[in-house]
Amino acid sequence: MIEIGVQSQNIVYDENPSEGFERMKRAGFTCCDFSLNEYLLNKALYRGELNSFFDNSDSELEAHFRPHKEAAENNGIRVHQMHMPYPLFVPETKPEHKDVNRYLWDVVAPKSLKVCAFFDCKYIVVHGFKLKKYYGSEAAEWAETERFFEYLAPMAKEMGITMCMENIYNNLGGHIVEGPGCDAAKATERIDRINDKYGAEVLGFCFDTGHANIAGLDLERFVKTLGSRLKVLHIHDNDGERDLHQLPFTFTKLRENKPSTDWEGFIRALRSIGFDRVLSFETAPVLKSFPTPLRDDALHMIARIGRYFADELSK
Repeated sequence: MIEIGVQSQNIVYDENPSEGFERMKRAGFTCCDFSLNEYLLNKALYRGELNSFFDNSDSELEAHFRPHKEAAENNGIRVHQMHMPYPLFVPETKPEHKDVNRYLWDVVAPKSLKVCAFFDCKYIVVHGFKLKKYYGSEAAEWAETERFFEYLAPMAKEMGITMCMENIYNNLGGHIVEGPGCDAAKATERIDRINDKYGAEVLGFCFDTGHANIAGLDLERFVKTLGSRLKVLHIHDNDGERDLHQLPFTFTKLRENKPSTDWEGFIRALRSIGFDRVLSFETAPVLKSFPTPLRDDALHMIARIGRYFADELSK
């Protein structure tokens, strides 16, 4: 059965997680994409800065997240997917990045998997490494990413977790270009090869509609190529130029109101591969775009769009 999900960012707060999950329930969601990346921000990592959150022991992390888990369960919200902090590899352009990368691999990534398991969550999204500019080729970039996945694969297999690589963009000289995970054929080969090696679904794919739109990818062809390897979604919209994470159908290309994103092709592709998982929206900025009195209305609208997509998939 197709379910509707939304990310926890800007909805669920540590101070009172129950309130956030209650808001999700009232809006009509049954699933949550829990944003672990909120606990170690990407802007800080690119500066070579760390905080002490993941220095907590396994038991301390469980104690921190137990109220979140209980609040989700009490409100009938299933943590279906999580997002590991990113980046997980910072190019060593500064001396301090060597220590940052070691910490990300040795501490942050394994503990993220443990938190994922604590929530009984099967999927965790992992950003690929943006290294082509530094390593000289996409193949070399992937080799380093694959080394990271192979490092975590035995642990993921033991926990029954599928790590999901994502299509992400890059910025080169002020221009948006394809980044890691933007070649569907290569992604399918790599996922199949690694899963065959470990005899388990340790690797899958997270398709991000917004990233696909600004990178100029064909959403319909991409999803069809992925087929059953597509495990989770990041659904959001933009103007085709910036990664805005807004409501679907928000942006148009022409005054005739043709959507900036090919939502019809996206739905056709999901239908063709028999997608029956969670329609998960990565729309946290929407909750800050509206005045406070309107934010729950916006959350309801996100869920309503999800139900519309689900209805279209059932045709």
